[in-house]
Amino acid sequence: MTVRDRIIIGVMGASACDAAVDALAADVGRLIAKRGAVLLCGGRGGVMEAAARGANEAGGLTIGILKDTHRKGCKVNPYIEIALRTGLGDARNWINVCAADALIAIAGGWGTLSEIALAKKINKPVVLLGSWKLQASPAVDPLPTADTAEQAVELAFSLIEPVDEA
Repeated sequence: MTVRDRIIIGVMGASACDAAVDALAADVGRLIAKRGAVLLCGGRGGVMEAAARGANEAGGLTIGILKDTHRKGCKVNPYIEIALRTGLGDARNWINVCAADALIAIAGGWGTLSEIALAKKINKPVVLLGSWKLQASPAVDPLPTADTAEQAVELAFSLIEPVDEA
């Protein structure tokens, strides 16, 4: 399988996190890499760094979608192998969502919430892991939640629609 054909799982979450969330995000990253998928994140600290570290340690490929425009002064965590500087600030969240086949939201603040909402807007699968507790209207399907890294990764993969190889 070429890199082009690999599944991309986006891991979204807070730019700062405690040790428990760090360990959870690292486990998610490791499991994504072990499944042969690419990990995509915002490329900075907190959940993003922990997930990228886990994927990197398991031999996975990591992509960071960064807010910055230039290499100089760009804050990118050391576990990102491909750093894409967009110059878009928080608007890069749209790239995070569109580029991933599915998303896992771990903890997180307003930026993570925006990524969850954008994903739902375009019917992109998103799994909540210790993240926002959202009450949708009866007309909206509830968001899937997971209690463990294993559940989150398994659920994310199960929600990805197969691609016809025509």
